[in-house]
Amino acid sequence: MADVGVDATGTVERTLNDAGLEWESPGDGHYVVTLPGTRKLSTTCSLVIGKHSLSINAFVVRHPDENEPAVHRWLLERNTRLYGMGYAIDRLGDIYLVGKLPLSAVTAEELDRLLGTVLENADGSFNTLLEMGFATAIRKEYVWRTSRGETTRNLDAFAHLTDPKPGPKSNSKPGPKSNMKPKPGPKPGSGSDSTG
Repeated sequence: MADVGVDATGTVERTLNDAGLEWESPGDGHYVVTLPGTRKLSTTCSLVIGKHSLSINAFVVRHPDENEPAVHRWLLERNTRLYGMGYAIDRLGDIYLVGKLPLSAVTAEELDRLLGTVLENADGSFNTLLEMGFATAIRKEYVWRTSRGETTRNLDAFAHLTDPKPGPKSNSKPGPKSNMKPKPGPKPGSGSDSTG
């Protein structure tokens, strides 16, 4: 059985090198891989060669601030379409992609396919998960940045969450100016309001 582990080690290292990915090995049979992203800057993926299997774990996003049941439902529905991986949560509620492959099935093609699944589902779903689980935080971040004159470029994907809702448009042209002034209402605290 030791030969299978040695073969898996060689296969993992060759595949990572051939793909031009950044990786390091903090211990025998343990690899930390950085997958470049487009929505998410990068995804860190851990590969661990065990006695009988290769485990793959990748952090996707922290515990949602809001809308948690809908986020979890969305993840479970997505799990039915994933190849060799599944969304999972840890004890803190942070979201990961996890998978396991028997050592005898570790080939360059399978590893490439699993890493592609990680990238597609960590990076590809990132904005959706942020919208669902962090909409309030996105709006607050937008307000904070604009109040300080800072760039909001990396929030452009969430413009539909941060742009003020446009009011109803009118096709009518303004009428002539009136010289009439509004009639003053009762002064606050005078007891003449109608809420009584």
